[in-house]
Amino acid sequence: MLLFQEQYMLPCLNKKLFGFECMGCGMQRSLSLLFSGHFIAAFKMYPAIFVLVPLAIVIVTSFFYKFKYVNKIINGLAIASVLIIIVSFITKKLI
Repeated sequence: MLLFQEQYMLPCLNKKLFGFECMGCGMQRSLSLLFSGHFIAAFKMYPAIFVLVPLAIVIVTSFFYKFKYVNKIINGLAIASVLIIIVSFITKKLI
């Protein structure tokens, strides 16, 4: 699935310099796939994308509208995203 946006994506500096992927590798392509409507491919590329997008939306929204429990929501989504990133990174290295 070659997407139009792929020609404008930044290369992973860690992968270019050291030869192995970092914990953020795949995020750009996953976001591009998500915006293109390829939800399953986006999940396979970077599983944390479905937690990071709502986290970003909540953070941006909280700057403009103050609502109850915003800190708990942000903390919960942040913890979930970190755990998903770490688990997916480890499983990608083992498989």
